[in-house]
Amino acid sequence: MPLSDDDVREILRIIDESDLDELRIETNGLRLYVRRGGAPPLEDTPATGREVEAAEQREEVPPAGQSATGEKETVSSPDGTLTIEAPMVGTFFRAEAPGAKPYVEVGSRVEPDTVVCLIEVMKMMNSIRAGVSGRIVEVCAENGALVEYGQPLFRVEPDR
Repeated sequence: MPLSDDDVREILRIIDESDLDELRIETNGLRLYVRRGGAPPLEDTPATGREVEAAEQREEVPPAGQSATGEKETVSSPDGTLTIEAPMVGTFFRAEAPGAKPYVEVGSRVEPDTVVCLIEVMKMMNSIRAGVSGRIVEVCAENGALVEYGQPLFRVEPDR
């Protein structure tokens, strides 16, 4: 099934809302190559001839409380908690694999570099880090659900 114009627009929108600098897709004779303005091109690597499982592909993204430039994006609420928001559009996963123990639960202590969840975008698994120190007080997203950019994922009571 070939990609439609709407599919290509959706792919471009997802790339625009993510931290990806370059993307190549080849499917059914269609080749799509997208690269951000100042990004250096990736090296061409020959295909290995085997399919790679999505769980093996991991893209590190800045901590949820930071943008790619390192600026704080964590949202504070009136009750003093901080909200860890989705840094991209994708599918939210609380654990590395179905049936595995979640990265964090309500009551878990987190540090800025603690992985709190995964967000899958086009079969690429992105580790999402807390970006703050504190204790998880609420899980705001449902496992396996589509999350939007900026959608609350967790609420954290920050260390004082």
